[in-house]
Amino acid sequence: MRSLARLPKAHLHLHLEGAMRPATLAELAGERGERPPDPSGFKSFEDFMPVYGLAARLVREGPRENLLRLVREVVEDAAADGAVWIEPQVNPLTYEDDPAAALDLLDVVIDEGRRTAARLGIGFGVLVFARRNADPSQAVETAQLAARRAGNGVVSFGLAGDEARYGPEPFAEAFAIARDAGLISAPHAGELAGPASVRAALDVLGARRIAHGVRAVEDPALVARLAAEGVVLDVCPTSNVALGVVGSLSAHPLPLLLQAGVRCTLNADDPLLFGPGLLEEYETARTAFALTDRQIAAIARTSVESSGAPRATVAEAVTLIGDWLGSPDQATTPPIQEACGQFAEHRALGNTAADQQSR
Repeated sequence: MRSLARLPKAHLHLHLEGAMRPATLAELAGERGERPPDPSGFKSFEDFMPVYGLAARLVREGPRENLLRLVREVVEDAAADGAVWIEPQVNPLTYEDDPAAALDLLDVVIDEGRRTAARLGIGFGVLVFARRNADPSQAVETAQLAARRAGNGVVSFGLAGDEARYGPEPFAEAFAIARDAGLISAPHAGELAGPASVRAALDVLGARRIAHGVRAVEDPALVARLAAEGVVLDVCPTSNVALGVVGSLSAHPLPLLLQAGVRCTLNADDPLLFGPGLLEEYETARTAFALTDRQIAAIARTSVESSGAPRATVAEAVTLIGDWLGSPDQATTPPIQEACGQFAEHRALGNTAADQQSR
């Protein structure tokens, strides 16, 4: 059986604070004399948000080293899972109200992420997201910040929050700013609301990737449109089950979406809350969904091709994905250094200033 840890892949749907290690959450809470809640002790989106909020508060209200540590650990975990590119989501205006200070904080995230990724031989970019439950004027400010670092660390722009309560129309201006700057439009949709939210993300926000999007399966015409237009769904199976979007893994629509020709990626969303990381989601695809190695390799290829990674990084990863698929079955899972080593060797000659520019 081919090792999924050795399969080059990109992690595209990952909330920075929600990717905190449970041990880090416990340690940071203990330093403040707080008792951390059970990260898995929730049954709905409403239960989920306070737990996520605590993790975010421990980073935002703590010393800057807490943020640096979080970024380092998130990149390390991605590399350990075989990622060759990681694109975590962050909103700098949730840390700093002043736009200048928020831009400085964004630079801190970019610099630490790149530094850690370079040490591990992988690539790093940021998805800056706006919040649905904030005033749309803040989304415009957020998009302007993201645009200032487009091509220099920021590669995509998203929209997070409850799409059932907050439609996309008030955020059209922000997404126009982001798209004009060359950023990938990657809002959440089709998770807490149905196909109409996915269609609106396409028509109003110009989405090219959609975080979740799985409820598009409820509308065959929309599924056909996604396939025809090559729109990518950044799918998080375990998250969908945990939040009740689908009843069980056996009922998850990922296999149906793939069968219909929709391009999908696999992601962890918030591993602090849901448990599995990127590698475990790929293992779930193999076991619970019975996907073949060829299907899994196609998902990995979609992840790198639809990412904000530099063209050279994408080309190298696609070549290595082909090598993985053409290799014999492997019985063992390599350590992080071996898993990332081959990709790092391919990147060595191209790891220049030009390779740091986004597509």
